[in-house]
Amino acid sequence: MFAIIQTGGKQYKVQEGDILNVEKLPQEQGKKVSFDQVLLVENDKDTLIGTPLVKDAQVKGVVVDHHKDKKIIVFKKKRRKKYRRKQGHRQELTSVKVEQIIPDKKAASKEKPPEKKEVEKKETPKAAPQPQKKTQARTKKGPAGSQKKTRKKTASSQTRKKKGTSQSSSKKQSSSTKSSRSSSSPKGKKSNQ
Repeated sequence: MFAIIQTGGKQYKVQEGDILNVEKLPQEQGKKVSFDQVLLVENDKDTLIGTPLVKDAQVKGVVVDHHKDKKIIVFKKKRRKKYRRKQGHRQELTSVKVEQIIPDKKAASKEKPPEKKEVEKKETPKAAPQPQKKTQARTKKGPAGSQKKTRKKTASSQTRKKKGTSQSSSKKQSSSTKSSRSSSSPKGKKSNQ
C-alpha cells in the first residue's frame, strides 16, 4: 500500500515505515503530524485517485528530527559588467516517519458521482421570426460596434454617381493623351525643324 501526498509545494510517494525529509514543519520532535492533502491511495485491490484530492484520506506520521540540508551555492554573474554575487543557502527540513495510511474506503465507495435530476421544462411557444423588409435602412458597424444608419439608395443617386464617373474617366483619358504626346519627343535631344 502506498500513497502520494503533497506538502511544502512538493509531492511525495510514501509507504508505511518510510522516513521523509519534507520542508520544515512547525511541530516539535516526537509530535504527531497528519497530511490531509492525499492525491492518490493504492491498495493491493484498488486505487483511489483524487480529483484533485482523495476525500477523507490521511497519512499520519511522527516528527523524527529537524535539520538542515547540504549547502547549495547561488552564484550570479553578468559578463563584462563586473557583477558577481555569491550566496549560500541551507534549506531547513523535517524528518517524518510515516506510521499509517488511511484511505477511508467507506466514504470513497459510498461516493458516486451525483446524478443530475432531469427537470421537466415546459416548452413555451416561440414566436415565428418575421421576415425582414427590403425597405429597411442598411446599417454599418463602426469601430466600436456602434451602428450608423445610411440612406436607402435611390435610382436618382445611382445615376448621379454614374454621370460623375463618366466625366472623371474622360478627364483621365485627355490627361493620358497629353502625357503620351510629351513622352514621344525625347528630352535632351534637339529636334530638327
